[in-house]
Amino acid sequence: MSQQLKNSVIVSPGKQSTKKQRKINVFALLLGILLVSTILTYIVPAGEYTRVEVDGRTVVDPDTFQWKDATPVGPFDMIQSIHTGMVEAANIIFFVLIIGGFFGVLSATGTVDVLIQTMANKLTKREKLLIPVMMLFFAIGGSLMGMAEETLAYIPLLIPLALALGFDTITGTAMVILGASAGFTTAVMNPFTVGIAQGIAELPMFSGMGYRLILFVIVYLVSVIFVYRYAMKVKKNPEIGFYGNYSKESASDLVSTSVKFTAKHKLIVSAFLLNYVVLAFGVIKYQWYITEIAALFVALTVIIGLIGRLSVDKLVSSFTSGSAALIGGALVIGLSRATLVVLNEGSIVDPMLYGISEAIKDVPAYLSVIGMYNFQAIIHFVLASGSGHAMLTMPIMTPLADLLDITRQTAVLSFSFADGIGNIIFPTAGTLMAGLAIAGIPWTKWAKWVLPLVFIQYLIGLVAVVIAHFIGYGPF
Repeated sequence: MSQQLKNSVIVSPGKQSTKKQRKINVFALLLGILLVSTILTYIVPAGEYTRVEVDGRTVVDPDTFQWKDATPVGPFDMIQSIHTGMVEAANIIFFVLIIGGFFGVLSATGTVDVLIQTMANKLTKREKLLIPVMMLFFAIGGSLMGMAEETLAYIPLLIPLALALGFDTITGTAMVILGASAGFTTAVMNPFTVGIAQGIAELPMFSGMGYRLILFVIVYLVSVIFVYRYAMKVKKNPEIGFYGNYSKESASDLVSTSVKFTAKHKLIVSAFLLNYVVLAFGVIKYQWYITEIAALFVALTVIIGLIGRLSVDKLVSSFTSGSAALIGGALVIGLSRATLVVLNEGSIVDPMLYGISEAIKDVPAYLSVIGMYNFQAIIHFVLASGSGHAMLTMPIMTPLADLLDITRQTAVLSFSFADGIGNIIFPTAGTLMAGLAIAGIPWTKWAKWVLPLVFIQYLIGLVAVVIAHFIGYGPF
């Protein structure tokens, strides 16, 4: 799900954190951005481009920019923009809540927990398969479902498993965090990043997934090799390992051998996989968008509830609990949209686009792509919510891409890669910091260890967006 900051610190069982981690409150940050945007409407001259319809999408006519009278946004108008932004983003907000409800029902069936523990049991004597298999599971979850916070519950399971096989706490934690991140970054069908960004860019939902699938394989393999090489070094020399809140003794109660992957669980997994086959067919064949995809997940929720033999009360309560878990992320989307409302009412979006395009009009487009990629990485450092990040930046990056003769799909790719990579090192990433708290790994220790992988992934993303530009990654 969207990477958003948590209000609480999660610690490992039996250990309480005596230090509170410093966190950036995402709502305070967005309100600050909203205030700055309002002030800018009094400073930046107003202007506008003419927008025209081309093949069913709205594009900027690059030769029509003209200055106009200023329309600064007043204090009360700024406050009103919060509600207006939430209304304008209602389709995305409710889509997120429906997906959250689905996750709530899926969790209530216990299928994911049983699947993870069953896999862990089967891999206890196949240590060479443990890292690639477990990371693949989390990578698929990150890429198809946007799994992020949900993976934290499995860190206390995989750390003892890693210890029992001669690895360390970093290895157990990395299997979860880096596995999910590999999928989240490449986002083959992640509804919380690529889905939202493509919707804003007026691209067909999940279009361009073939290229992202290739990138998924590359990033996944690089991540696995990075973790595997480190794990084998620790196995040969345990003294170089790091054990955090855990010790070798904690591996004694490895995993529950009484867990059984029943026919019910198999049916639920089958229904889940079939759902994505239908989803892919629908978006490719019939250009399904948020409404159709949300309806598909509602139907899947009911089907899984029936297979899982959940009562009506349990089904409803699980759905509402799952939705409630994403209320914060949904509000972030609405609050991010409020900034765009203010910028549009102040008529200063187009002057900013005009200024940027004029400043770099003689710069080769591939260098502009690199600049767009780096800009998104910087933004993600301060706004570590994937969906909020998309809502804040894509309304500006989309017309900018048009003006710079960069495909919108390339602009979306620049966002998703920059967004995903930051989640494994930025201290503003709430899921990362919570995961490290569970394992007892200091952020400085983790950052030093993961930095080479971050650099490699950054270079992969850089090459990927430049190639995307040269091949006209589209459809547009």
